[in-house]
Amino acid sequence: MAESVTVLIGTSKGLFLLDSDGARRDWTLSGPFCDGWPVNHATGDPATGRIWAAAGGEWQGVGVFRSDDHGANWTKSQLSNGKLDEYLAADENFRKMLGRGPDPDAPFKGQLDALWVITRLGDTLYAGARPAALYASHDDGDTWERVDGLSNHPSAEGWEPGGAGLVLHTLLGDGDKLIVAISAAGVFASEDRGKTWERRNRRTNQATTPDPVTGECGQEIGFCVHNIARGAGGGTLFMQNHQGVFRSRDEGRSWDDISEGLPSTFGFPVAAHPTDPDTLYVLPLSEWGGRTPLEGKATVWRSTNAGEAWQPLRDGLPDNAFFTVLRQAMATDRAPKAGIYFGTNSGSVFASTDDGESWTEIARHLPTILGVEVMHRP
Repeated sequence: MAESVTVLIGTSKGLFLLDSDGARRDWTLSGPFCDGWPVNHATGDPATGRIWAAAGGEWQGVGVFRSDDHGANWTKSQLSNGKLDEYLAADENFRKMLGRGPDPDAPFKGQLDALWVITRLGDTLYAGARPAALYASHDDGDTWERVDGLSNHPSAEGWEPGGAGLVLHTLLGDGDKLIVAISAAGVFASEDRGKTWERRNRRTNQATTPDPVTGECGQEIGFCVHNIARGAGGGTLFMQNHQGVFRSRDEGRSWDDISEGLPSTFGFPVAAHPTDPDTLYVLPLSEWGGRTPLEGKATVWRSTNAGEAWQPLRDGLPDNAFFTVLRQAMATDRAPKAGIYFGTNSGSVFASTDDGESWTEIARHLPTILGVEVMHRP
């Protein structure tokens, strides 16, 4: 029997779970979880069913929620405090109204105001933060430490924030190798589990006209990376950048521009097919027209040859669609016929269970969707 599937949906008002059996036809929604805190991203361990959610913000503080029973119960590991704790500490009447006092000082109080991504790589749980920093846990999220090798990189003083701030939003890994993306500082890689880092933003194919960001030399990709996915088999990286879609065959040491054929070079997410190393999916948006689907036609674009050519996929997707799909809000499952899922800031989740050929809306009227991830269950 095929594995069951859980879609983990991070929203502005908590985490939701969408569950289905291996057929992926009927879906059951549960939530919201995590005390209604904003959840930018969540991840799960298919071996144990454990779920972690990167939650919080400037008001609540920042924490990682964990459930071992598919959302029935949660524990929280607090990384930093929020403004709520300041108000509770200063105002007795506010404490009486809420029936509680402030949380104890968290280990990274004042050092971060959001977590943007959470991923388990080997026996370590990693979380990317705003302001950009990488945190690691070696006890399934109970305690955390900052990966100082990245924070102390010589270029750190010159990192510039993107539109959402200076965020570390992408985490990929393989053994001792780690790759992260920071908006707007670019791609960084470590081959010693985070002790030392190398910046990897070099273009391989020079533009025939001056690059709008890097000028006449055109030797670097734009530093405003939106998301990176690793192709099946691990040999190729695919990037959605503010300036286009790029491909790397050498762990990010050099990047080819593969945007030709797409209706826009702007978009947030990129997703890789679970078994075909040359197939990837992007969702182009208008850069200056509200960051919505072009002409209001929701369209996922697929390449089956690593970005050499692109095909629009629209069957089942709406016209008059003026939503945004954010950087963390697209994912694939590992079923034999791949499932692709994306969530919108208007609260819908769309799914394809046939490699993107056709689409169905499997949830609607949720809060703003910030992140989508998939976990398989036996």
